[in-house]
Amino acid sequence: MLILNQRTQQPATDSVALAYDERKRSRLKVTLASGAEAGIFLERGDHLHDGDKLVAEDGTAIVEISAAPEKLIEAVADSPLLFARAAYHLGNRHVPVQILPTESGGRLRFQADHVLAEMVKGLGCVVSETEAPFQPESGAYGGGHHRHGDEAGDDLHNPGHGPHRSVPKIHEFKPRHG
Repeated sequence: MLILNQRTQQPATDSVALAYDERKRSRLKVTLASGAEAGIFLERGDHLHDGDKLVAEDGTAIVEISAAPEKLIEAVADSPLLFARAAYHLGNRHVPVQILPTESGGRLRFQADHVLAEMVKGLGCVVSETEAPFQPESGAYGGGHHRHGDEAGDDLHNPGHGPHRSVPKIHEFKPRHG
């Protein structure tokens, strides 16, 4: 079995289509398009996105990840205000959302959930079921979760943005003057 545990920009030699929930997992056994079995082993919190490429530990394969079609709800808003209200209510529930433009308002896609579909319908959106690759927004901090203390940023007030510190670390004492 191939072990895929490192990202690369090299051209792909194989591929695998994964649903959103699978792309969020850090450990996953998959069957590649070629029929080969592979295991994905990533850092906890490291999510895969459509177009990402992973290289096999032994260097024999480079696998491109694609977003597999899945059942989604699409909510269409006919005005910017309705679009903002629907996005706010879904975001307030921490629902991963894909934002798609329209000329008058906007479209929101989220994983199939009849309760959420009724909620946005009640706000005034036109709701339908669709099957498509799901590419939700990454969130306010961009590339996903960063552990505290890692090289990407180790401070609660500035996660994922390098070594800058807006407040001292706990137990980082400074001398008092006066």
